[in-house]
Amino acid sequence: MTEPDRPRRSGLRGFGHDGPSPWTDLDRPPLDAAALRHDLLLPDALWTALDVVTETGSTNTDLTARARAGEAEGAVLIAERQNAGRGRLDRRWAAPARSGLFLSVLLRPRVPRERLGWLPILVGVAAASTIARVAGVEIGLKWPNDLQVEVAGEERKLGGILTELSGDAVVAGLGLNVSLRADELPVPTATSLALAGAEVTDRTTLLRALLREFAELYREWQDAAGDPHASGLLPAYAARCSTLGREVLVQLPGERELRGEAVAVDGDGRLVVRTPDGTRQPVGAGDVLHVRPQPKQG
Repeated sequence: MTEPDRPRRSGLRGFGHDGPSPWTDLDRPPLDAAALRHDLLLPDALWTALDVVTETGSTNTDLTARARAGEAEGAVLIAERQNAGRGRLDRRWAAPARSGLFLSVLLRPRVPRERLGWLPILVGVAAASTIARVAGVEIGLKWPNDLQVEVAGEERKLGGILTELSGDAVVAGLGLNVSLRADELPVPTATSLALAGAEVTDRTTLLRALLREFAELYREWQDAAGDPHASGLLPAYAARCSTLGREVLVQLPGERELRGEAVAVDGDGRLVVRTPDGTRQPVGAGDVLHVRPQPKQG
């Protein structure tokens, strides 16, 4: 049975006739924007607008500008290619056209402001859950915002999350490598769903499922006033967090370092590190390195 046509609530920018055809690489077809709009822009749903652009600098930058101009919650902006994508600490990265999912969503959460730090964690949980269910690949979430997968016994980065606050709005961005080939990886520690043996790499299928999963988790989190325990977000994250139980080296602001065992994520989303003297220190920001255990001396 086919679904009836749904009301269309915003304009969609698709692919024009100028420039190279998006079908030049048959392994990387363009997103089916019309199907995504039909399935996601429903009455009373979270998603209210969905735009796909051929190329942009950063979807987060573009959508933040729209947030400042008063765009309603629920706008989704997806780029088939980003040429100035940004990660944490303003790190830059780029990827071949249509080789991944590069998107941002505009949210205006109705929760206490101190709980907004849980949003990148919510994005990670939604992404990891979707990829496991749809693509058959188990994802680990490295605190605070990396998606990892094990390939040939080594942890590899599959994607990252960046959230930015603009007034009462939060723009949450996700970059996920889908079909990158080995010779296209930006660094040896990166990978893609294809290289990880994913059962599904169709980006339209993955994106549809991801946005549905996120909307459900976001609703539960808002219904619980952003409480990570009552909403189930904290236990869901802890179950997938690849940092917990590991020896870590945390590079802190001011060129400081903290070494110890990551033992918990607290109610504010901070990583709790137990130092060698037994002190438990919460970390709210920093780069985390997973330290390999030293071989036992025999």
